Amino acid sequence: MESSKTHKRMPATTLVDMSIVLPAVGQAFVKLNPRTLAKNPVMFVLEIVTALTTLVLIRDVVIGGVNLSFEIQIVIWLWFTVLFANFAEAVAEGRGRAQADTLRKTRTETIAKRIMMADNPDVYRKVSAEELDAGDLVLCEAGDIIPGDGEVVQGIASVNEAAVTGESAPVIRESGGDRSAVTGGTTVISDRILVKITSSQGSSFLDRMINLVEGAERQKTPNEIALTILLVGLTIIFVFATATIPSYAAYAGGAISIVVLVALFVTLIPTTIGALLSAIGIAGMDRLVRFNVLAMSGRAVEAAGDVDTLLLDKTGTVTFGNRLASEIIPVPVVCPQKSGPP
Repeated sequence: MESSKTHKRMPATTLVDMSIVLPAVGQAFVKLNPRTLAKNPVMFVLEIVTALTTLVLIRDVVIGGVNLSFEIQIVIWLWFTVLFANFAEAVAEGRGRAQADTLRKTRTETIAKRIMMADNPDVYRKVSAEELDAGDLVLCEAGDIIPGDGEVVQGIASVNEAAVTGESAPVIRESGGDRSAVTGGTTVISDRILVKITSSQGSSFLDRMINLVEGAERQKTPNEIALTILLVGLTIIFVFATATIPSYAAYAGGAISIVVLVALFVTLIPTTIGALLSAIGIAGMDRLVRFNVLAMSGRAVEAAGDVDTLLLDKTGTVTFGNRLASEIIPVPVVCPQKSGPP
């Protein structure tokens, strides 16, 4: 797990944020695509069953069924269940995209001083950090944000890397040796350095952060895979259990409608867990991001939930920094007891 402590916590997004909820409503219908739902076997089966039940309802409406109100209620609840699962996942993805937009805005607003002549660092042109390519030379002076991952080729400077490493104490970066690498998004505190950009477009540290936040590279954890297998197994079992009920009913001289069987099947299968499984993983990464912690894998998210005590090997992060006292609480005066004669 990578920790990224910044001076300012990322703005939190809430469930009632209309900029997230409204697009999620549209995405809930877009995710009805069977190829999308096929990644979630339980919801895929539920969508197929719902579609078949809808066809049965249409048939009964045409031929004049006797229990249309009940069938309409069942169909409405089935489609609501499918759409709610898609909506929950879309909201979780929307929250991640909102955080990624914040990071992307930081990148687009960073101005780089691209050197026009290698032998004259004082001749440069200000361009957006997104216009830089691997091999470009940029000048970074005190107060400038380093526009991309690179290597110091000239000069020495003090760099604040708290936004990346969490270390509040500035570090020295100089040309040559093991301390020449710099990371985009860090700030030069003093002096000036000439940096050669080494990362191409889309492969910088900040780009990887954006991809992680958006969940584009999120893979299922072993627990998710095991739980998915369990849910699929339970769904198959309940398919056979529900399919055998009509034969027992016919043997007893009764009859059960398809809509009732579907309602029973949906009640038995683990739709809630299947619906929220993917959303839980995305929401877990989003929650860590709001505290400026980037989880490099889904397994790290699961491990973070079991952490009670965190030990840091960077004592400077704890003991040194720009800490300010917000309140002074005086200790009541304690009069020393008079000691008697020895």
